[in-house]
Amino acid sequence: MTPELEFRPDMRLIPVSKAILPQLLEAYHEDPAAAQTALPWLDATFNVQGQLSDMLFDVENQAEVDRLHFWWIRAEEKGTFVGLIGFGDELQLLQSNYNLGYWVRSSYQRQGVALEATRTVLQWLEKKTIDEEGFSRIEITVHPHNEAGLATANRICEEWNGEIIDEFIGIEIGQRTVPHRMHILDLPRGEGA
Repeated sequence: MTPELEFRPDMRLIPVSKAILPQLLEAYHEDPAAAQTALPWLDATFNVQGQLSDMLFDVENQAEVDRLHFWWIRAEEKGTFVGLIGFGDELQLLQSNYNLGYWVRSSYQRQGVALEATRTVLQWLEKKTIDEEGFSRIEITVHPHNEAGLATANRICEEWNGEIIDEFIGIEIGQRTVPHRMHILDLPRGEGA
């Protein structure tokens, strides 16, 4: 089950549900190009509302069986939708358990939201992994032209003893192979963390 998480005094991480579709659409329309970068599977030429609705439905259903964990970032003062963050199952490596994805709407970017939210969800997953006496490998794949996304992924790798893969990884998006940078984190972290 995906829990609600304390994030920072002015924001919370709330498990994703179909009810956030109107707010998600509003954030998408604020900057469709930026949303497209964070959600590369989204086809902007075809019923965006339907695709986002399907995604929310899938994520909400998978959260019940403890397979996917996605949150929306809520600004507490007005209940505003700030972005999405979560652990999905679109994996490139056989040994991986999750891919970590995050998207912060344009009006909240450059405020450290993605990095702070990532720390929070990784701390939660690390505790969950330790409690279950398990191991989790997390992938973070970022398009090489997404400078903000790369900077965040690099910081995460530094803080969580991750590894940046030298070679580009080809990811299929819209019937094209698009090169991405891959970062890998293993949880729980080693003794030196």
